[in-house]
Amino acid sequence: MRTPALLARALPAPLTALALWVGGTLPVAAAADEPLVERLKQLAERVDALEKRNAELEKALQTDHLSDKEPELATRLKATESDVQAIKPQARRIEALEGISVGASVTAAVQHAGARATASGSGETRSNYRGDVTLTLPGGSLGAAEGKFFTHLRFGQGTGIGLRPTYTSTPNSFAFETAAGPDDSFAILAQAWYQLTVPLPLDGVKAQSKQRLEINVGKIDPFVFFDGNAAADDESVRFMNNAFVHNPLLDSGGNTGADAYGFQPGARVAYIDDAAGWGASLGVFGSGAGANFSGSASRPFVIGQLETTVKPVLGRPGTYRLYAWTNGRSVDFDGTEARHSGWGLSFDQRAADDVMLFGRYGDQRKGRVRFDRALTLGAEITGNPWRRGADALGIAVGALHTSSAFGAGSATVDADGDGAPDFGYAASGSERIAELYYRFRINSALELTPDLQWIQRPGGERGAPSIKVVGLRAKFGF
Repeated sequence: MRTPALLARALPAPLTALALWVGGTLPVAAAADEPLVERLKQLAERVDALEKRNAELEKALQTDHLSDKEPELATRLKATESDVQAIKPQARRIEALEGISVGASVTAAVQHAGARATASGSGETRSNYRGDVTLTLPGGSLGAAEGKFFTHLRFGQGTGIGLRPTYTSTPNSFAFETAAGPDDSFAILAQAWYQLTVPLPLDGVKAQSKQRLEINVGKIDPFVFFDGNAAADDESVRFMNNAFVHNPLLDSGGNTGADAYGFQPGARVAYIDDAAGWGASLGVFGSGAGANFSGSASRPFVIGQLETTVKPVLGRPGTYRLYAWTNGRSVDFDGTEARHSGWGLSFDQRAADDVMLFGRYGDQRKGRVRFDRALTLGAEITGNPWRRGADALGIAVGALHTSSAFGAGSATVDADGDGAPDFGYAASGSERIAELYYRFRINSALELTPDLQWIQRPGGERGAPSIKVVGLRAKFGF
């Protein structure tokens, strides 16, 4: 074994000093390196202190208790861990809420019509309101397919102005009152349906899929999926007259056969190709007594639609829809249940940055109806030219043509069997309608809309005074 003297001769002086100090022996030859030895002692003391603090930290972290006698680092770590644990339940709740969306709105209006325009024969000023609450929930998955569940609650009071007989049905399409009557307001479950969206092709990559299959089942408003229109589809925002909200033959004419509030049970299947910009859909819905679950679902309302988005006008986008329908439980103007069939089209076309044109046409091919052809045209102009970009000006005109069958029978038909003619005049020609509104955005949640409507030759009655309805609509929603 080497002696300290031999070790001192074998190593450089600094290393010799370190080795001998660690070994507990310091030769005289290392005396010249006393500053280094002092630094090494200080280093050893710091290492001991660190080991002691590390042991204290480990001991402190073994409990959840916080104490001012513990190392500050341990206290901070425990506090951070406590915050993380508190956040975890919230994170789980947020994750559970992912895919959930809620919408709510309340729309109210006041309208006035003169004495010659109303069924009562006296001037009327009526107000009404309607509330809508929608909730969309994630509906699980089936392989690559994703589901969602949609519910819609509706409540309100007021039936609006009662006009003399017209083809347009109503100047206030959002007037809503349940069987509870005017002294109470009840909510109804307007819609409740499930949708399964299947990306296509089935063996493809979901994120890259450009085609899809949509399947809907439940209680549905058919106009959510058929006869849509970007410029004339929402009575709470755009046109209020029913003839401009949907195809008049389907809605005002009653060909859908929906329940008293416009909803019906049914199913829809659609193929949509986003890459090519087109889609095809087919819907089958309960009609008549089948629409309100009080009778058989036989002879349903069936509608098929082709839809495409193109840029035919100055390279600007437009959406065009062609559809046909049949309903085995429609009602003729004399009250007889019969099959009605027809076809229609709907388009919305952007003509300029601030101008959206729209149009609808309907043609009744089967059924004894009051009017058998309908044409509506119009436009919505945003307020950018006058520096009110969130505002909009809407204008629409339409004509509903009296059917030959109604022209021949309107003077004498007595559908209610009370011994008196239901209409008492010989209908002819076309009912002509027009509507003008200005939607004023107060803020992101509130809009005010003055509205003016005009109906000439109401119900196809020659010589009948024209109807004028003025109103103001307010909508609050998010």
